[in-house]
Amino acid sequence: QRYYNISTYTMAESGTGIQELMAAETRASQIVAEARIGRGDRMKQAKVEAQQLIDSYRAEKQEEFNNMALSQGGSEGNAAAALQAETNKEVQAMEGLFQKNVQGAVDVLLSKCCEVSLEVPTARVRATQKMAGTV
Repeated sequence: QRYYNISTYTMAESGTGIQELMAAETRASQIVAEARIGRGDRMKQAKVEAQQLIDSYRAEKQEEFNNMALSQGGSEGNAAAALQAETNKEVQAMEGLFQKNVQGAVDVLLSKCCEVSLEVPTARVRATQKMAGTV
């Protein structure tokens, strides 16, 4: 067994130990920085790969949808024309209902605007009297 006496260490030996610790700390921080960079690169690569997978899946499903629409509804142009015609028909029906009911709606609004009640509610009278101290 060897026992070391603290007083036997020289200044050079303690300086060397500190330098070794500092070098180890620097190397450790470099390793951590490299690991962080590597992690970031792996995350970026995974994101790119995931986006490619999503794009290919989306294209595949769009192709399936287009094929199904063509097989069931004929050409896409005819379906769009039929949809536009139906939309125009519904818009005309709504405009007709608006023209039919516009005067009735105006009359209801005017009648409600012209109805003015001059009667003061009892609760309001009491509250005013209480505030004035006449109760």
